[in-house]
Amino acid sequence: MKKVIISLFLLFAVVPACIAEDNSPLFKLHVFNDTLQIRNLLNSQVRYANRTNFNKFIATYDKNYVSGDGFNLETYSQLVKDTWEMYGNIEYGMKIKDIDIQDNSAVVKVSETSYADVPVSDKMDGELKSFSDSIYYLKKIDGKWKVTSDSVITEDTSLLYGEAINLDIKLTAPKEIPANTEYTASLEFTPPKDSIAIASIASDKVEYPQKQAKEVFRKLPEDNILERLFISNSDNANEYIVASIGLTKADITDLSIKLSLTGFGYQITRVNVIPQKKEENNVKER
Repeated sequence: MKKVIISLFLLFAVVPACIAEDNSPLFKLHVFNDTLQIRNLLNSQVRYANRTNFNKFIATYDKNYVSGDGFNLETYSQLVKDTWEMYGNIEYGMKIKDIDIQDNSAVVKVSETSYADVPVSDKMDGELKSFSDSIYYLKKIDGKWKVTSDSVITEDTSLLYGEAINLDIKLTAPKEIPANTEYTASLEFTPPKDSIAIASIASDKVEYPQKQAKEVFRKLPEDNILERLFISNSDNANEYIVASIGLTKADITDLSIKLSLTGFGYQITRVNVIPQKKEENNVKER
């Protein structure tokens, strides 16, 4: 981070507020100072998350915060607690791509990553990865910037174990779809040699607590592509497409066959649902 020169703040203190026009040095200084505060706030979120400092992390959000998925601060707080309890060693990262400030409001575009080692046993390693592009909405409240909302534009997450970690998995679905609309999701990967691969594709609404979708496993077709047709929900809720993968190998000894699990995991991608517009009743006056 750049160091702020003391003389710059001294200049700010002595310049009369009455000359603060949009193209004045004072306006630019305001923007610079607010930009710095916003960067510090979002960078502190990453720092607090990596330290699992819940209280300081949640303090960066406004009390009236509502996420793009409709979670209020209470629900989001519980979601954070549950995630950190399950995966306490997640390493978070954030790249701030753009900051647009208008008076006491700001829109910030970011790219975010997360990573964690999650071994299932001494014999099978596990790996959690997530990549997303998001927009944060902030407001300056009582002189301090707070996150008031956010929206996830794209999001891809994988939780893979054993031989599944090395797979080149492609899970494809529309990034955005109108409500109550048919769409196709496809899963493609090449199993390791001499492995038997099974997989399923399911659709879940983004909600909390999360309901587990019904999985129907199938043997991966010869072309290594599994497809499934969905209809986006009519509740105007965003969705996750969840692909489940299992890898096994057959050990044939003395005319007996023993199957052993060599890898498994999940690949998840987000589908944002465009809400349906409610039809207005046209009333003609007579």
